[in-house]
Amino acid sequence: MEENLKWKNEELIRLQPEEFQKAEKIAVVIVLDNIRSLYNVGSVFRSADAFLVQAIYLCGITATPPHREIQKTALGASETVAWKYFESTRLALESLKEEGFYIYCIEQTKSSVMLQDTVINKTQKIALVFGNEVKGVDQEIINSSDGCIEIPQFGTKHSFNISVSAGIVLWEIYKKMYLK
Repeated sequence: MEENLKWKNEELIRLQPEEFQKAEKIAVVIVLDNIRSLYNVGSVFRSADAFLVQAIYLCGITATPPHREIQKTALGASETVAWKYFESTRLALESLKEEGFYIYCIEQTKSSVMLQDTVINKTQKIALVFGNEVKGVDQEIINSSDGCIEIPQFGTKHSFNISVSAGIVLWEIYKKMYLK
């Protein structure tokens, strides 16, 4: 078998925090609707950094940086990715709608569109709402959204960890917006 060497950290092309701040971001805002786990919040920051997401909106009981448990999984991304706190997810969505964002809830509903079938307008600004680990996205928020996206699942469990969901959805949205 041919030797397959891993890249060394210094060989990877990584933006410095100052470069990240100046880099063009994708037209996506992540909205975290009452997320309990600070580790999940940190992991979402890390994925948001990887895909150059415009911002994260932290809503309700969702914790905000700086926090040791967020930092543990964010690995510095909570210092690079822009974020705002909103007392309620409803207020965050009102703000996003005023800015012209199309709101997608990531949730299993009777009218959800499967992630792979979701049609994305490359010129449209998108907000992705991820819900509480137990209750999901609040029904009031679903009702005020423009649509719901469902991640296909085939096993006995019909849910992903919020941070896993965020990574899956961000990659698929990124591909649809920028790689096709």
